[in-house]
Amino acid sequence: MDLGIKGKKAIICASSKGLGKACAISLSREGVIVIINGRNEATVTSTVQEIQALTSNEVRGVVADITTEEGRAMLIAACPDADILVTNNAGPTPGKFEDWSREDYLEAFESNMLAPVLMIRGLLSGMRTRKFGRIINITSAMVKSPLPHQGLSTAARTALTAVCKAISRDTVADNVTINQLLPERIDTGRLQQMTERQAKLDGISLSEARKKLEGTVAAKRFGKTDEFGDMCAYLCSQQASFICGQNIQIDGGSYRGLV
Repeated sequence: MDLGIKGKKAIICASSKGLGKACAISLSREGVIVIINGRNEATVTSTVQEIQALTSNEVRGVVADITTEEGRAMLIAACPDADILVTNNAGPTPGKFEDWSREDYLEAFESNMLAPVLMIRGLLSGMRTRKFGRIINITSAMVKSPLPHQGLSTAARTALTAVCKAISRDTVADNVTINQLLPERIDTGRLQQMTERQAKLDGISLSEARKKLEGTVAAKRFGKTDEFGDMCAYLCSQQASFICGQNIQIDGGSYRGLV
């Protein structure tokens, strides 16, 4: 299927590795000019070269921290007329409610709510004027099925979801859609960290912890990064113009709810 986005421009936040990188690869394969982002120059450079080798399409890299005003300005300046924005950022470290301070909440909201909202604000007007825009927020399955140890992440990402749902009812009339992708148990470095945490908590080996976590997925396996990236690419397509304000689970069928 031709997604109709060849030649479009995309900014993908926090995309030098993990889920952001998966989205960048999938969009680049569709002929999108991709601007990737990360905080480590060596990693960004390596990822640019890797994606270019895979797709033979134009890829640019911006070394910037999107939790800062300066970092967001640098990323937007690299492509002020972006047609596609994928927001993403590392989540807070799992923990316990009684251990989280005011500063922990502020840091979580700065990274996982305010940073994406302000990136959207910086690009939205141009998208609406040009009558094309696709905004994808990578959030978390915890938005719809919270767990105690992920309370910080859930709070910030749910706030982002609420803001975007509110504005999406206006933006869709200008062919600017806003949707969320809710990953769970996708095989990335973040999942490796969760596996290590599980092994430590249970006093078991990494392989045992991985098997235990795989058993919690209805599909009995972890998700592949390209499965996630390809869904992102589809939501950015011309064909997806009637999908807006949605929270799409990518979790191997594990979510137990109806809506």
